[in-house]
Amino acid sequence: MGFSKPPVQALKVANKVKRKELFIAHKKASNKERHEERHRRRREENRDPELKAARLAKNVPRTLEHKRVWDDVDDDSLGTVVDLEQLKRRRIEQAEAEERAAIEAAEKMEEDDDDDNDSMLDSDEDEDEEAREARLERQREKRAQRVPSIAPSTTSTNLDLTPISLALKFPSLFNDAPPPEPKILVTTSLNSTLHDEAHMLCTLFPNSRYIPRSSHRYGYKYSLREICKFSASKDYTAVVLMKEDLKKPTGLSIVHLPKGPTFHFTISNWIEGKKLPGHGNPTNHYPELMLNNFKTPLGLLTAKLFQTMFPPRPEFEGRQVVALHNQRDFIFVRRFRYAFRDKRATEKSVVDAEGKALEGVESIRAGLQELGPRFTLKLRRVDKGIGRAGSEGEDATQWEWKSKMEKDRKRFNL
Repeated sequence: MGFSKPPVQALKVANKVKRKELFIAHKKASNKERHEERHRRRREENRDPELKAARLAKNVPRTLEHKRVWDDVDDDSLGTVVDLEQLKRRRIEQAEAEERAAIEAAEKMEEDDDDDNDSMLDSDEDEDEEAREARLERQREKRAQRVPSIAPSTTSTNLDLTPISLALKFPSLFNDAPPPEPKILVTTSLNSTLHDEAHMLCTLFPNSRYIPRSSHRYGYKYSLREICKFSASKDYTAVVLMKEDLKKPTGLSIVHLPKGPTFHFTISNWIEGKKLPGHGNPTNHYPELMLNNFKTPLGLLTAKLFQTMFPPRPEFEGRQVVALHNQRDFIFVRRFRYAFRDKRATEKSVVDAEGKALEGVESIRAGLQELGPRFTLKLRRVDKGIGRAGSEGEDATQWEWKSKMEKDRKRFNL
């Protein structure tokens, strides 16, 4: 029960003191009524827990994620806003429906042929009926053994849903060969002051090395293409270029070597690890990578880029995890350490997404200690080659953010 407006007579009283007293009295009465309603509902739900479950199931807030709109097209090319998991499910269901229709049509034709031949094959009627029933039974068993449609979507990113058109457009990212060991070169813009922030990125990305862009004002200023050419000759797999404004990190350009593509991000809300409350210190263990909520072709392309920057063999004894969570086209980058301990008597057990207790971990509690740095990325442009100058052809810019894309607040690109 929400707060209600005071009666009209309380607002029309000429005396200011009296009007104030009437308003306070109305507010107290409204709060008392709301509290009594809350306690009454709590007593009823304690007697019947199903009432609380029904209330919580009904009172689900309608956020922008629930109202998200998709392009109503059967296309999985880069730039279309389609849920690849739902698209694959629709295609599988359509193929199954067409197959069932073809089988039913064939069965109907065979039944008609059998009816026409009944007069000529009276002696063999029983044998034909048994053979037809056996064949139909085999077809039913074959349909029952078919792999069902994929499960409903979760927050985790399934890179197996990558469309063929995306794999053909970016063969250096999507190939069947085993991925090489990541080796990353971290640098900054010209005459940058972000040396400490660049060293923090080196702790975030394993097997990375920071090289300052220029040593002094009269030194040669290498371009991004020259840096990438040098890095590719030294077996580096990616180049990370950090941009700054007012001595704060504002952008991140990631080049996948040797020939691209290049991803340009903007950085916001940069917080270094030592400023986080209760922070920990990272170790040299390879972290576990978590990619959440990347659903569109552009989202899978971005997730694949970050996957190539982390070793595929995490060292679980370090209990470190790097999470990249996409929400409303903002990629939240966090680094944590798992902390396991025994459950206290006053604490609740670990539950799943539906609120049910998990079996086997009733006496364990798991916590997270943030290590830092903490920042947020937003994808702005995807170039085919090394930067805009190093990309050629009509499709040099594969995708670019435009302000009109956010006119519909329920439509997201990743």
